[in-house]
Amino acid sequence: MTEKPELTILYQDQYLVAIDKPAGLFVHRSFLDKDEKYFALQLLRDHLGQYVYPVHRLDKPTSGVLLFALSENVAREINSAFQEKRMHKTYYALTRGHLEGEGRIDHPIKIKLDKIGDKFVNKDQQAKDAITDYQSVATATLPIPLGKYSTVRYSLIKLSPQTGRRHQIRRHLAHLKHPIIGDVNYGDNKQNPFFYQHFGIKRLMLHAQSLSFIHPITNREVTIKASFDQQWEKVFHTLNWPQFLQ
Repeated sequence: MTEKPELTILYQDQYLVAIDKPAGLFVHRSFLDKDEKYFALQLLRDHLGQYVYPVHRLDKPTSGVLLFALSENVAREINSAFQEKRMHKTYYALTRGHLEGEGRIDHPIKIKLDKIGDKFVNKDQQAKDAITDYQSVATATLPIPLGKYSTVRYSLIKLSPQTGRRHQIRRHLAHLKHPIIGDVNYGDNKQNPFFYQHFGIKRLMLHAQSLSFIHPITNREVTIKASFDQQWEKVFHTLNWPQFLQ
């Protein structure tokens, strides 16, 4: 990101804080892009005037709910909740083609290592269990030919990952032959340029819409939601999905 992003705080108490992470923002400093100026962790730390502890991750191109703890002890409790699958996460993805109905993707994932960031990681790891539940909530067709097809088709998919593997949702939807629009790693090299040309949007269309959990200190149920941003709303207008507009 070249311009300093404005952080939107979605939830805050004396133990936890959640922000609406914009697409294109790293959670923290990374070997992957030494030229980046802004990171969610540093921006939030500076905004609050205190140290914050990231308790889960969103890929740089993914937008939505990102949770931090305000102490090491609370971070430990939240990390345990993630590991023990007591955190319910809901994502939305715009995919290629019409993916109908609902189901469970139970497809093990073998980690893909980064040459720089993972150079000390064991390269002989076995594929790990990975499960994602999905539900198709809308489909659309544009009467525009692309490649060998006479139309361009899209689906809006609601997803709930039951495990937390790297790029799990992206790889699972690609496994179903319905890759996420804007996915440069697992996506469609015809659809992505078309989407940019037609919609003027060049990003991964994956949004972490909500996070629900039992608060580790107060024991109250907490649900944090992040609204769809203006680029998503532009897509909803164009595809005639007014039910998803705020």
